Amino acid sequence: MAEPRISFGERNFGAADLGDERRSRRLPKLVDEMQRHPGGTLPQKLPRPEDIEAFYRLCDADDVTHESVLGPHRQRTLQFLQSSNHFVLAIHDATELDYTTHSTLTGDLGQIGNGKHRGYLAQNTLVVDPDRGAVVGLANQILHVRPKVRKGETQGHKRERESRESLLWLKGTADLPARREVVDVCDRGADTFEFLEHEVQSGRTFVIRSTHNRSIDCGHEPDGTRSYLHEYARTLPELGSCELAVSQKVLVNRPRRKGKVTKAVRTKRVARLSISAAAVMVHAPATKKGKHGDQPVPVWIVRVWEANPPPGEEPLEWLLLTNHPVATAKEALLIKTWYEWRWTIEELHKAMKTGCGIESLQFHDVDRLQPAIAILSVLALTLLVLRDAGRDPQARTRAAREQIDEEYIEVLSLWRHRSSRPDWTQYEFYMALGRLGGHSGRKSSPPPGWIVLWRGWEKLQLMIDGARVASLRQQLKLNKFNKQCA
Repeated sequence: MAEPRISFGERNFGAADLGDERRSRRLPKLVDEMQRHPGGTLPQKLPRPEDIEAFYRLCDADDVTHESVLGPHRQRTLQFLQSSNHFVLAIHDATELDYTTHSTLTGDLGQIGNGKHRGYLAQNTLVVDPDRGAVVGLANQILHVRPKVRKGETQGHKRERESRESLLWLKGTADLPARREVVDVCDRGADTFEFLEHEVQSGRTFVIRSTHNRSIDCGHEPDGTRSYLHEYARTLPELGSCELAVSQKVLVNRPRRKGKVTKAVRTKRVARLSISAAAVMVHAPATKKGKHGDQPVPVWIVRVWEANPPPGEEPLEWLLLTNHPVATAKEALLIKTWYEWRWTIEELHKAMKTGCGIESLQFHDVDRLQPAIAILSVLALTLLVLRDAGRDPQARTRAAREQIDEEYIEVLSLWRHRSSRPDWTQYEFYMALGRLGGHSGRKSSPPPGWIVLWRGWEKLQLMIDGARVASLRQQLKLNKFNKQCA
Protein backbone atom coordinates (compact mmCIF):
# COMPACT_ATOMS: atom_id res chain seq x y z
CA MET A 1 0.00 0.00 0.00
CA ALA A 2 1.32 3.45 -0.93
CA GLU A 3 2.25 5.72 1.94
CA PRO A 4 -0.10 8.68 2.48
CA ARG A 5 1.14 11.89 0.90
CA ILE A 6 2.34 14.50 3.39
CA SER A 7 0.44 17.76 3.05
CA PHE A 8 2.11 21.12 2.43
CA GLY A 9 1.24 22.34 5.92
CA GLU A 10 2.51 19.20 7.63
CA ARG A 11 5.73 19.17 5.61
CA ASN A 12 6.62 22.80 6.39
CA PHE A 13 5.06 23.39 9.82
CA GLY A 14 4.39 19.93 11.27
CA ALA A 15 7.48 20.04 13.52
CA ALA A 16 6.72 23.49 14.96
CA ASP A 17 6.82 23.67 18.76
CA LEU A 18 4.19 26.25 19.65
CA GLY A 19 3.99 25.52 23.37
CA ASP A 20 0.83 23.42 23.14
CA GLU A 21 0.26 20.15 21.28
CA ARG A 22 -3.18 21.18 20.06
CA ARG A 23 -1.82 24.47 18.79
CA SER A 24 1.03 22.71 16.99
CA ARG A 25 -1.45 20.36 15.28
CA ARG A 26 -3.74 23.22 14.30
CA LEU A 27 -1.14 25.26 12.39
CA PRO A 28 -0.50 22.72 9.54
CA LYS A 29 -4.26 22.25 9.06
CA LEU A 30 -4.84 25.99 8.80
CA VAL A 31 -1.95 26.35 6.34
CA ASP A 32 -3.37 23.56 4.17
CA GLU A 33 -6.67 25.39 4.07
CA MET A 34 -4.91 28.65 3.18
CA GLN A 35 -3.00 26.89 0.40
CA ARG A 36 -6.29 26.20 -1.34
CA HIS A 37 -6.96 29.97 -1.55
CA PRO A 38 -3.54 31.67 -1.23
CA GLY A 39 -4.69 35.03 -2.63
CA GLY A 40 -6.68 37.84 -1.08
CA THR A 41 -7.20 38.78 2.55
CA LEU A 42 -7.12 36.40 5.52
CA PRO A 43 -10.94 35.98 5.52
CA GLN A 44 -10.67 35.01 1.85
CA LYS A 45 -7.90 32.52 2.59
CA LEU A 46 -9.89 31.09 5.53
CA PRO A 47 -13.56 31.56 4.57
CA ARG A 48 -14.98 29.52 7.46
CA PRO A 49 -15.45 31.71 10.59
CA GLU A 50 -14.12 29.01 12.91
CA ASP A 51 -10.87 28.80 10.88
CA ILE A 52 -10.19 32.52 10.82
CA GLU A 53 -10.86 32.77 14.57
CA ALA A 54 -8.52 29.83 15.17
CA PHE A 55 -5.81 31.59 13.16
CA TYR A 56 -6.23 34.81 15.16
CA ARG A 57 -6.02 32.88 18.45
CA LEU A 58 -2.95 31.02 17.18
CA CYS A 59 -1.05 34.22 16.33
CA ASP A 60 -2.09 35.73 19.68
CA ALA A 61 -0.31 33.01 21.69
CA ASP A 62 2.98 34.00 23.35
CA ASP A 63 4.80 30.91 22.07
CA VAL A 64 3.82 31.60 18.44
CA THR A 65 6.63 33.83 17.16
CA HIS A 66 8.26 34.47 13.81
CA GLU A 67 11.14 32.16 14.79
CA SER A 68 9.01 29.30 16.15
CA VAL A 69 6.73 29.29 13.10
CA LEU A 70 9.46 29.57 10.46
CA GLY A 71 11.87 27.24 12.28
CA PRO A 72 10.75 23.84 10.90
CA HIS A 73 10.70 25.10 7.31
CA ARG A 74 14.15 26.67 7.74
CA GLN A 75 15.60 23.47 9.22
CA ARG A 76 14.18 21.44 6.35
CA THR A 77 15.79 23.81 3.84
CA LEU A 78 19.13 23.84 5.69
CA GLN A 79 19.16 20.03 5.75
CA PHE A 80 18.80 20.05 1.97
CA LEU A 81 21.81 22.38 1.71
CA GLN A 82 23.81 20.13 4.01
CA SER A 83 23.08 16.96 2.05
CA SER A 84 23.17 18.21 -1.53
CA ASN A 85 25.86 16.60 -3.71
CA HIS A 86 25.76 19.31 -6.40
CA PHE A 87 25.79 23.11 -6.50
CA VAL A 88 22.72 24.72 -4.90
CA LEU A 89 22.02 28.45 -4.86
CA ALA A 90 21.23 30.52 -1.77
CA ILE A 91 19.86 33.77 -3.21
CA HIS A 92 19.88 36.78 -0.88
CA ASP A 93 17.85 39.97 -1.25
CA ALA A 94 15.56 42.30 0.69
CA THR A 95 12.08 43.67 0.07
CA GLU A 96 10.04 46.31 1.88
CA LEU A 97 6.79 45.32 3.60
CA ASP A 98 4.54 48.36 3.94
CA TYR A 99 2.21 48.62 6.95
CA THR A 100 1.88 52.41 7.01
CA THR A 101 -1.90 52.30 7.54
CA HIS A 102 -1.49 50.39 10.82
CA SER A 103 -1.38 53.40 13.13
CA THR A 104 -1.05 51.24 16.25
CA LEU A 105 2.25 49.83 14.92
CA THR A 106 3.87 53.17 14.07
CA GLY A 107 6.24 53.06 17.02
CA ASP A 108 7.31 49.46 16.29
CA LEU A 109 8.08 49.85 12.58
CA GLY A 110 10.82 51.64 10.68
CA GLN A 111 10.97 54.03 7.75
CA ILE A 112 10.69 52.56 4.27
CA GLY A 113 10.30 53.94 0.77
CA ASN A 114 10.68 57.71 0.66
CA GLY A 115 10.73 57.91 4.45
CA LYS A 116 7.02 58.66 4.81
CA HIS A 117 6.01 55.00 4.96
CA ARG A 118 6.44 52.53 7.81
CA GLY A 119 7.16 48.84 7.71
CA TYR A 120 9.81 46.11 7.67
CA LEU A 121 12.81 45.49 5.48
CA ALA A 122 12.54 41.72 5.00
CA GLN A 123 15.92 40.13 4.20
CA ASN A 124 15.22 36.74 2.60
CA THR A 125 17.46 33.83 1.66
CA LEU A 126 15.82 31.68 -1.01
CA VAL A 127 17.32 28.28 -1.86
CA VAL A 128 17.06 27.14 -5.47
CA ASP A 129 18.21 23.89 -7.08
CA PRO A 130 19.49 24.97 -10.53
CA ASP A 131 19.85 21.39 -11.78
CA ARG A 132 16.12 20.73 -11.33
CA GLY A 133 15.09 24.34 -11.91
CA ALA A 134 13.12 24.20 -8.67
CA VAL A 135 12.61 26.35 -5.60
CA VAL A 136 13.53 24.51 -2.37
CA GLY A 137 12.57 26.94 0.40
CA LEU A 138 13.58 29.80 2.68
CA ALA A 139 16.84 29.30 4.57
CA ASN A 140 16.41 32.56 6.45
CA GLN A 141 14.18 35.62 6.86
CA ILE A 142 15.05 38.69 8.91
CA LEU A 143 12.43 41.35 9.67
CA HIS A 144 14.58 44.44 10.04
CA VAL A 145 13.33 47.72 11.52
CA ARG A 146 15.27 50.76 10.36
CA PRO A 147 16.28 52.68 13.48
CA LYS A 148 16.22 56.41 13.98
CA VAL A 149 19.80 57.57 13.53
CA ARG A 150 20.96 60.74 15.20
CA LYS A 151 22.13 63.55 12.99
CA GLY A 152 25.86 63.87 12.55
CA GLU A 153 26.59 60.19 13.16
CA THR A 154 30.28 59.60 12.48
CA GLN A 155 31.60 56.79 10.31
CA GLY A 156 33.07 55.15 13.40
CA HIS A 157 29.74 55.18 15.25
CA LYS A 158 27.95 53.79 12.20
CA ARG A 159 30.53 51.01 11.88
CA GLU A 160 29.92 49.94 15.49
CA ARG A 161 26.13 50.12 15.25
CA GLU A 162 24.67 46.61 15.08
CA SER A 163 21.48 47.86 13.39
CA ARG A 164 23.17 49.06 10.19
CA GLU A 165 21.64 47.53 7.07
CA SER A 166 24.93 46.36 5.56
CA LEU A 167 25.06 43.69 8.30
CA LEU A 168 21.88 42.09 6.97
CA TRP A 169 23.90 40.37 4.24
CA LEU A 170 26.10 38.72 6.87
CA LYS A 171 23.17 37.88 9.13
CA GLY A 172 21.30 36.38 6.17
CA THR A 173 24.01 33.73 5.80
CA ALA A 174 23.66 32.62 9.44
CA ASP A 175 23.45 28.83 9.82
CA LEU A 176 24.28 28.17 6.15
CA PRO A 177 26.68 25.21 5.94
CA ALA A 178 30.33 25.89 5.09
CA ARG A 179 30.27 23.81 1.91
CA ARG A 180 31.57 24.71 -1.55
CA GLU A 181 28.38 23.27 -3.03
CA VAL A 182 26.37 26.13 -1.47
CA VAL A 183 26.52 29.23 -3.69
CA ASP A 184 25.57 32.62 -2.18
CA VAL A 185 24.11 34.79 -4.96
CA CYS A 186 23.72 38.52 -4.25
CA ASP A 187 22.99 41.73 -6.11
CA ARG A 188 24.96 44.98 -5.94
CA GLY A 189 23.76 45.87 -2.45
CA ALA A 190 26.01 43.13 -1.06
CA ASP A 191 29.18 44.63 -2.57
CA THR A 192 30.82 45.71 0.67
CA PHE A 193 34.37 44.69 1.53
CA GLU A 194 33.13 43.46 4.90
CA PHE A 195 30.76 40.98 3.25
CA LEU A 196 33.28 40.08 0.53
CA GLU A 197 35.89 39.17 3.15
CA HIS A 198 33.24 37.24 5.10
CA GLU A 199 32.29 35.21 2.02
CA VAL A 200 35.90 34.41 1.11
CA GLN A 201 36.34 32.96 4.60
CA SER A 202 32.91 31.25 4.76
CA GLY A 203 33.80 27.98 3.05
CA ARG A 204 30.98 28.54 0.55
CA THR A 205 31.01 29.65 -3.08
CA PHE A 206 29.63 33.09 -3.91
CA VAL A 207 28.60 35.30 -6.84
CA ILE A 208 28.20 39.02 -6.05
CA ARG A 209 27.44 41.70 -8.59
CA SER A 210 30.05 44.43 -8.29
CA THR A 211 29.08 48.07 -7.87
CA HIS A 212 32.33 49.67 -6.61
CA ASN A 213 35.34 50.26 -8.84
CA ARG A 214 37.78 49.01 -6.20
CA SER A 215 41.55 49.10 -6.15
CA ILE A 216 43.01 45.73 -7.20
CA ASP A 217 46.13 43.83 -8.11
CA CYS A 218 45.83 41.92 -11.39
CA GLY A 219 46.19 38.20 -10.77
CA HIS A 220 46.59 36.34 -7.49
CA GLU A 221 50.33 36.93 -7.20
CA PRO A 222 51.53 39.42 -4.54
CA ASP A 223 53.43 41.51 -7.13
CA GLY A 224 50.51 41.96 -9.57
CA THR A 225 50.01 45.15 -11.55
CA ARG A 226 47.93 47.74 -9.66
CA SER A 227 44.68 48.78 -11.37
CA TYR A 228 40.97 49.43 -10.76
CA LEU A 229 38.45 46.61 -10.89
CA HIS A 230 35.95 47.86 -13.48
CA GLU A 231 38.54 49.47 -15.72
CA TYR A 232 40.62 46.27 -15.74
CA ALA A 233 37.58 44.06 -16.39
CA ARG A 234 36.68 46.09 -19.49
CA THR A 235 40.10 45.41 -21.01
CA LEU A 236 39.87 41.62 -20.75
CA PRO A 237 39.67 39.59 -23.97
CA GLU A 238 36.49 37.70 -24.80
CA LEU A 239 36.47 34.05 -23.67
CA GLY A 240 33.17 33.16 -25.33
CA SER A 241 29.67 34.35 -26.10
CA CYS A 242 26.08 33.40 -25.47
CA GLU A 243 22.54 34.61 -26.08
CA LEU A 244 20.06 35.83 -23.50
CA ALA A 245 16.40 36.86 -23.78
CA VAL A 246 16.01 40.35 -22.29
CA SER A 247 13.31 43.01 -22.30
CA GLN A 248 13.48 46.28 -24.17
CA LYS A 249 11.46 49.48 -24.12
CA VAL A 250 9.60 50.28 -27.33
CA LEU A 251 7.69 53.50 -28.02
CA VAL A 252 4.37 52.78 -29.75
CA ASN A 253 2.24 55.40 -31.48
CA ARG A 254 -1.38 55.53 -30.38
CA PRO A 255 -4.42 57.48 -31.61
CA ARG A 256 -3.99 61.21 -31.10
CA ARG A 257 -5.67 62.48 -27.97
CA LYS A 258 -4.92 64.79 -25.09
CA GLY A 259 -1.59 64.23 -23.44
CA LYS A 260 1.07 61.90 -24.79
CA VAL A 261 0.70 60.49 -28.31
CA THR A 262 3.10 57.61 -27.67
CA LYS A 263 3.42 55.00 -24.95
CA ALA A 264 6.27 52.77 -23.85
CA VAL A 265 5.81 49.01 -23.82
CA ARG A 266 8.22 46.24 -22.84
CA THR A 267 8.99 43.59 -25.43
CA LYS A 268 11.48 40.74 -25.52
CA ARG A 269 14.62 40.64 -27.58
CA VAL A 270 17.57 38.27 -27.79
CA ALA A 271 20.86 39.86 -26.80
CA ARG A 272 24.22 38.47 -27.89
CA LEU A 273 26.53 38.63 -24.89
CA SER A 274 30.29 38.40 -24.64
CA ILE A 275 31.97 37.04 -21.54
CA SER A 276 35.45 37.37 -20.04
CA ALA A 277 37.14 36.67 -16.70
CA ALA A 278 40.36 37.10 -14.75
CA ALA A 279 41.83 36.59 -11.28
CA VAL A 280 42.30 39.68 -9.11
CA MET A 281 43.23 40.69 -5.57
CA VAL A 282 40.72 43.20 -4.18
CA HIS A 283 42.20 45.70 -1.74
CA ALA A 284 40.49 46.82 1.45
CA PRO A 285 39.17 50.41 1.30
CA ALA A 286 41.21 53.11 3.01
CA THR A 287 38.14 54.27 4.94
CA LYS A 288 36.50 51.37 6.74
CA LYS A 289 32.70 51.34 6.59
CA GLY A 290 32.47 47.92 8.20
CA LYS A 291 34.47 45.58 10.41
CA HIS A 292 37.10 43.87 8.30
CA GLY A 293 40.83 43.35 7.96
CA ASP A 294 43.40 45.17 5.85
CA GLN A 295 44.58 42.29 3.67
CA PRO A 296 43.41 41.98 0.04
CA VAL A 297 41.11 39.09 -0.86
CA PRO A 298 41.58 36.80 -3.89
CA VAL A 299 38.58 36.57 -6.25
CA TRP A 300 37.76 36.30 -9.94
CA ILE A 301 36.01 39.04 -11.88
CA VAL A 302 33.59 37.86 -14.60
CA ARG A 303 32.34 40.42 -17.09
CA VAL A 304 29.20 39.76 -19.14
CA TRP A 305 28.41 42.50 -21.63
CA GLU A 306 26.52 43.35 -24.79
CA ALA A 307 28.92 44.76 -27.39
CA ASN A 308 26.34 45.77 -30.00
CA PRO A 309 22.96 46.70 -28.48
CA PRO A 310 20.09 47.88 -30.69
CA PRO A 311 19.86 51.64 -31.28
CA GLY A 312 18.42 53.43 -28.27
CA GLU A 313 18.97 50.49 -25.90
CA GLU A 314 21.37 50.68 -22.96
CA PRO A 315 23.93 47.87 -23.30
CA LEU A 316 23.66 45.11 -20.73
CA GLU A 317 26.69 44.64 -18.47
CA TRP A 318 27.24 42.47 -15.40
CA LEU A 319 30.46 42.61 -13.41
CA LEU A 320 30.43 39.58 -11.14
CA LEU A 321 32.80 38.72 -8.29
CA THR A 322 33.25 35.07 -7.37
CA ASN A 323 35.61 32.72 -5.56
CA HIS A 324 34.82 29.88 -7.99
CA PRO A 325 37.92 29.44 -10.20
CA VAL A 326 37.29 30.74 -13.72
CA ALA A 327 39.78 29.87 -16.46
CA THR A 328 37.57 28.82 -19.38
CA ALA A 329 34.49 30.05 -21.19
CA LYS A 330 32.48 27.16 -19.74
CA GLU A 331 33.36 28.14 -16.18
CA ALA A 332 32.58 31.80 -16.87
CA LEU A 333 29.20 30.87 -18.37
CA LEU A 334 28.43 28.86 -15.22
CA ILE A 335 28.91 31.99 -13.08
CA LYS A 336 26.65 33.95 -15.43
CA THR A 337 24.00 31.20 -15.24
CA TRP A 338 24.08 31.20 -11.44
CA TYR A 339 23.57 34.94 -11.34
CA GLU A 340 20.62 34.70 -13.76
CA TRP A 341 18.75 32.72 -11.08
CA ARG A 342 18.80 35.81 -8.84
CA TRP A 343 15.58 36.97 -10.50
CA THR A 344 13.75 34.10 -8.77
CA ILE A 345 13.81 35.92 -5.43
CA GLU A 346 12.15 38.92 -7.10
CA GLU A 347 9.36 36.57 -8.14
CA LEU A 348 9.11 35.36 -4.53
CA HIS A 349 8.69 38.94 -3.32
CA LYS A 350 6.00 39.52 -5.94
CA ALA A 351 4.28 36.29 -4.89
CA MET A 352 4.38 37.42 -1.24
CA LYS A 353 2.80 40.79 -2.01
CA THR A 354 0.67 40.37 -5.13
CA GLY A 355 -0.10 36.68 -4.81
CA CYS A 356 -0.57 36.22 -1.05
CA GLY A 357 -1.39 39.80 -0.02
CA ILE A 358 1.18 39.84 2.78
CA GLU A 359 0.84 43.61 3.12
CA SER A 360 -2.93 43.36 3.59
CA LEU A 361 -2.61 41.68 7.00
CA GLN A 362 -4.69 43.65 9.50
CA PHE A 363 -2.97 42.77 12.77
CA HIS A 364 -2.35 45.69 15.10
CA ASP A 365 0.32 44.08 17.28
CA VAL A 366 3.78 43.14 15.96
CA ASP A 367 3.84 39.97 18.06
CA ARG A 368 0.81 38.77 16.06
CA LEU A 369 1.89 40.25 12.72
CA GLN A 370 5.34 38.66 12.57
CA PRO A 371 4.28 34.97 12.74
CA ALA A 372 1.62 35.69 10.09
CA ILE A 373 4.36 37.14 7.85
CA ALA A 374 6.38 33.93 8.29
CA ILE A 375 3.39 31.77 7.36
CA LEU A 376 2.49 33.76 4.24
CA SER A 377 6.14 33.92 3.14
CA VAL A 378 6.29 30.11 3.05
CA LEU A 379 2.81 29.98 1.51
CA ALA A 380 4.08 32.21 -1.33
CA LEU A 381 6.48 29.41 -2.28
CA THR A 382 3.43 27.41 -3.37
CA LEU A 383 2.98 29.76 -6.30
CA LEU A 384 6.58 29.29 -7.45
CA VAL A 385 6.41 25.53 -6.91
CA LEU A 386 3.35 25.41 -9.18
CA ARG A 387 5.46 26.87 -11.96
CA ASP A 388 8.53 24.70 -11.32
CA ALA A 389 6.64 21.42 -11.11
CA GLY A 390 5.34 21.71 -14.67
CA ARG A 391 8.81 22.59 -15.98
CA ASP A 392 10.62 19.74 -14.24
CA PRO A 393 12.42 17.59 -16.88
CA GLN A 394 10.67 14.49 -15.48
CA ALA A 395 7.20 16.09 -15.51
CA ARG A 396 6.34 14.57 -18.92
CA THR A 397 6.83 11.02 -17.63
CA ARG A 398 5.95 11.25 -13.93
CA ALA A 399 2.34 10.46 -13.00
CA ALA A 400 0.39 13.44 -11.70
CA ARG A 401 -1.13 11.36 -8.88
CA GLU A 402 2.35 11.04 -7.31
CA GLN A 403 2.17 14.71 -6.37
CA ILE A 404 -1.45 15.83 -6.77
CA ASP A 405 -4.65 14.62 -5.11
CA GLU A 406 -6.74 12.43 -7.42
CA GLU A 407 -9.79 14.61 -6.82
CA TYR A 408 -7.98 17.58 -8.36
CA ILE A 409 -6.89 15.49 -11.36
CA GLU A 410 -10.42 14.21 -11.94
CA VAL A 411 -12.11 17.62 -11.74
CA LEU A 412 -9.55 19.37 -13.94
CA SER A 413 -9.52 16.60 -16.57
CA LEU A 414 -13.32 16.60 -16.68
CA TRP A 415 -13.22 20.34 -17.34
CA ARG A 416 -10.49 20.01 -19.96
CA HIS A 417 -11.51 16.82 -21.81
CA ARG A 418 -15.04 16.03 -20.60
CA SER A 419 -13.70 12.71 -19.35
CA SER A 420 -11.67 11.55 -16.35
CA ARG A 421 -7.92 11.17 -17.00
CA PRO A 422 -6.42 9.48 -13.90
CA ASP A 423 -3.29 8.61 -15.93
CA TRP A 424 -2.36 12.24 -16.56
CA THR A 425 1.32 13.17 -16.29
CA GLN A 426 2.38 16.14 -14.16
CA TYR A 427 3.08 18.12 -17.33
CA GLU A 428 -0.43 17.49 -18.66
CA PHE A 429 -1.96 18.55 -15.34
CA TYR A 430 -0.01 21.81 -15.12
CA MET A 431 -0.59 22.69 -18.76
CA ALA A 432 -4.34 22.21 -18.20
CA LEU A 433 -4.10 24.28 -15.02
CA GLY A 434 -2.38 27.01 -17.02
CA ARG A 435 -5.13 26.80 -19.64
CA LEU A 436 -7.70 27.26 -16.87
CA GLY A 437 -5.76 30.34 -15.75
CA GLY A 438 -5.75 31.89 -19.24
CA HIS A 439 -2.66 30.40 -20.93
CA SER A 440 -3.06 30.02 -24.70
CA GLY A 441 -1.66 26.48 -24.76
CA ARG A 442 0.06 27.01 -28.12
CA LYS A 443 3.28 25.16 -28.81
CA SER A 444 5.01 28.42 -29.65
CA SER A 445 3.99 30.01 -26.34
CA PRO A 446 6.32 29.94 -23.33
CA PRO A 447 5.28 27.72 -20.39
CA PRO A 448 2.70 29.29 -18.05
CA GLY A 449 4.20 31.43 -15.29
CA TRP A 450 3.20 31.40 -11.64
CA ILE A 451 0.64 34.21 -12.01
CA VAL A 452 -1.28 32.30 -14.71
CA LEU A 453 -1.02 29.04 -12.75
CA TRP A 454 -2.14 30.83 -9.59
CA ARG A 455 -5.27 32.08 -11.39
CA GLY A 456 -5.93 28.54 -12.58
CA TRP A 457 -5.36 27.19 -9.07
CA GLU A 458 -7.90 29.64 -7.62
CA LYS A 459 -10.48 28.63 -10.23
CA LEU A 460 -9.78 24.95 -9.66
CA GLN A 461 -10.40 25.38 -5.92
CA LEU A 462 -13.83 26.84 -6.67
CA MET A 463 -14.54 23.92 -8.98
CA ILE A 464 -13.47 21.47 -6.27
CA ASP A 465 -15.74 23.22 -3.75
CA GLY A 466 -18.62 23.03 -6.23
CA ALA A 467 -17.98 19.33 -6.88
CA ARG A 468 -17.96 18.59 -3.15
CA VAL A 469 -21.21 20.48 -2.59
CA ALA A 470 -22.79 18.64 -5.53
CA SER A 471 -21.62 15.31 -4.12
CA LEU A 472 -22.98 16.21 -0.66
CA ARG A 473 -26.29 17.27 -2.19
CA GLN A 474 -26.54 13.99 -4.07
CA GLN A 475 -25.78 12.04 -0.88
CA LEU A 476 -28.50 13.93 1.03
CA LYS A 477 -30.99 13.13 -1.72
CA LEU A 478 -29.99 9.47 -1.59
CA ASN A 479 -30.35 9.37 2.21
CA LYS A 480 -33.79 10.97 1.96
CA PHE A 481 -34.84 8.46 -0.70
CA ASN A 482 -33.63 5.53 1.43
CA LYS A 483 -35.62 6.81 4.42
CA GLN A 484 -38.77 7.08 2.31
CA CYS A 485 -38.30 3.57 0.97
CA ALA A 486 -37.83 2.26 4.51
